[in-house]
Amino acid sequence: MTDAGAPEPLTLNVYCRLTVAVTDPQVLTDHAVADLRAADIDWSAEEDDLETAVADLRNDVVVSLASLVDISRMVDGLPGVAAKGGLCWAEPGPPREAVWRAE
Repeated sequence: MTDAGAPEPLTLNVYCRLTVAVTDPQVLTDHAVADLRAADIDWSAEEDDLETAVADLRNDVVVSLASLVDISRMVDGLPGVAAKGGLCWAEPGPPREAVWRAE
């Protein structure tokens, strides 16, 4: 049942590309590992365990960078606004051409 006076939610999409220069990969991976260790993850429900996930972060700076992207923080604390999901990733090398274009 919905409140007759409540408006339907408006769904908006945010697209962005951020280029990051990493001059100290160790700092990046250490931060990603610290975030992972601090996360409230039920490892019994995961395919990997904590130490395997830590090793993955330490072995791949691209994976470490991608793990630090938290797009939900963009709307944290805004009443009536909730992040419903999204997709973030990191890739090495020069930027791709735009994947999506506004029509």
